[in-house]
Amino acid sequence: MDPDKTPKPSFEAALAKLESIVETMEQGDVPLAELLGKYEEGTRLLRHCEARLKEAELKIEKLKKEKDGTVGFEKFETARGE
Repeated sequence: MDPDKTPKPSFEAALAKLESIVETMEQGDVPLAELLGKYEEGTRLLRHCEARLKEAELKIEKLKKEKDGTVGFEKFETARGE
């Protein structure tokens, strides 16, 4: 299965999974092979969360104050087309 074709979890779901992985790893009773797998998964989740946060930051930066004092929102196209 192509990892780029799998649906991406929401930010909240990815963060919860990442926290769960960290807790498991901190317990110290995980076999090395499983630990490496969890580390790789955690790294992927971390990159996903960072990307989602960057997208949110860019959207916030697009907020602008209109001349009449109202706040508008400029449409922001993400790399994924959302």
